[in-house]
Amino acid sequence: MQFADRNILALLLVFPPALIAFYWWSWRKRQVLMTQFIQARLLPGLVAGISTTRQKLKLACLVLSIVCLIVALARPQWGFTWEEVKVRGVDIVVAIDTSKSMLAADIAPNRLERAKLAALDLMQLAKADRLGLVAFAGSAFLQCPLTIDDTAFRQSVEALNVNIIPEGGTALGEAIDTAQTAFKEGDNHRILILMSDGEDQDTGALEAARKAGEAGMRIYTIGIGTAEGELLPIKDAQGHDDYIRDEQGNVVKSHLNERLLQQIASATPEGFYLPLRGAKTMDTLYAEGLAKLPKSEHQQKLVKNYEERYYWPLGFAILLLIIEMLIPERKREPKPAPSAGTVRGASWQAAAVIALFALAVPAALGSPSSALREYKTGKYDQALKEYERLLEKNSDDPRLHFNAGTAAYRDQKFDEAARQFNAAIATPDLKLQELAYYNRANAQYWLGEKNSDPNKRTDAWQKALQDYESSMKLNPQDADAKFNRDFVKKRLEQLKEQQQQQKNSQQNKSDQQQNQDQNQQQQQNEQSKQDQKDQQQQQQQQQAQDKGQQNQSQQQNASQQNEQKKQDQQQQQAAQQNQQQQKQQPSRAAEEQKNQSGETNQQQYAAGEMTPDQARQLLDSQKGDEKMLPIKPEGERRKRLKDW
Repeated sequence: MQFADRNILALLLVFPPALIAFYWWSWRKRQVLMTQFIQARLLPGLVAGISTTRQKLKLACLVLSIVCLIVALARPQWGFTWEEVKVRGVDIVVAIDTSKSMLAADIAPNRLERAKLAALDLMQLAKADRLGLVAFAGSAFLQCPLTIDDTAFRQSVEALNVNIIPEGGTALGEAIDTAQTAFKEGDNHRILILMSDGEDQDTGALEAARKAGEAGMRIYTIGIGTAEGELLPIKDAQGHDDYIRDEQGNVVKSHLNERLLQQIASATPEGFYLPLRGAKTMDTLYAEGLAKLPKSEHQQKLVKNYEERYYWPLGFAILLLIIEMLIPERKREPKPAPSAGTVRGASWQAAAVIALFALAVPAALGSPSSALREYKTGKYDQALKEYERLLEKNSDDPRLHFNAGTAAYRDQKFDEAARQFNAAIATPDLKLQELAYYNRANAQYWLGEKNSDPNKRTDAWQKALQDYESSMKLNPQDADAKFNRDFVKKRLEQLKEQQQQQKNSQQNKSDQQQNQDQNQQQQQNEQSKQDQKDQQQQQQQQQAQDKGQQNQSQQQNASQQNEQKKQDQQQQQAAQQNQQQQKQQPSRAAEEQKNQSGETNQQQYAAGEMTPDQARQLLDSQKGDEKMLPIKPEGERRKRLKDW
């Protein structure tokens, strides 16, 4: 068994003793306070039912639960599986100065220890790179060849000290030459990280750096120390503290030679110098220099994947807390013996509740095996929920994200599947990264397929196409990725053609609509002109009718006047003729007058009014002079006034 974070176990030395001490102090303080407020003769009666044994048992349960929680935080692991991983990276040789000047304490704890810590920090950053170690002082030798085994490199770094090389001094040129021999033949980049204070007793450092640069090596120098310098402490033969002295007996003060280190770095292409200041120096070095270099593939290595078992101590901690709450502080009062028909259940009910909870805790926490079992049986929804519960505890595990995405994909939750696969892409495992790209592309395709919006479908398929390309870059031999990429590309082209056709048809419809609008506008204009023209004609006709009516009325008046004149003339002529006839035939008139005298006596006529006989005679005399009244022209018929 091992612990993923064993440093947390140090809390066991703090919290349990502190909790025990606090409870002991509080118990003593409570006793003192009770004696102050309660009389001594009454105290035994008040605390008679309290059991000190039960109080101690409750304290023990609480302390043990705290211990189990701390152990769970340390993440115990036992049982593992081997996983084969291909490594891609660059070749890096770290050269560390182990001369006496590295004992200077101008940077704490001293220069050599800081250099060793910096090398281990670099190992954490360059997990996929091969690392080698060169120790140098007056001479240099290869402490650790290039390897991907982090344990071997760590042990080699931790073994460094100022006595590992018996020859004193600082030979930077020999360190560069020794690092050159550590690289194998190949096209991979050669990186040398030189950590020293720059106090070189050999003048061939710059020449060796130029030759290494011509051979393809890139040198990054790390300056350790300060320009002000510091004395070099040692212990004499009697074990007393002393300082290193020169031949004249004067103490030696070591200074950082930044100029020489800068010249060595600039002698190689794209090399640079960094002083070791703070905790981010290695981060800057890796980000600015090493991370930008193209990686090459190394041999495969087997990696142990340990199984997490933190849920067992966590479950025991919860169980102990429940037991602590269920244990009463007072003693149980004696009860009368139950009768034969009485059922006793109070004693085993609490134990049953505790046992059921203890069995339910591991089931509630879930495990990768149970999630995989749900997945294999086709219960993808339950498997997704199991993986989501596991991700709440370990959200940085890309394998859990990948499995959760696969379960969501099978459950046709493509949006959730794409999100989980996106989180799984951050893994350093290239095989897992390739599969995550491929599966995310499939999820993106189905997201686009189920989306009715053409623009969103196009965006989803373009993302799927990019993911297929990324998957093929990691594995060019993947036939499935190539087939799917071609298929999605074809579907995308068809979709774009459909969108173009729809766009053209919409454009034609808009043009036709515009033409129709123009025609309607022209028709409306013509109709308005025609209406104006008709209105003018109606006005003209109305004026003509009014004029015709006036002419008719004038003609009628004139004809009436002419008729009146003719009637007056006829009456005058008739009167003259009557006078003449009266003169010529006085006797006949007398007789008629006599004959009619009886009638006239019976019927009286108004003065000046003609008798019927006179009127008959007048008509007989005018028969030859009859005239036709003027006939009204047919075209001059009167039209009725229309109400508009």
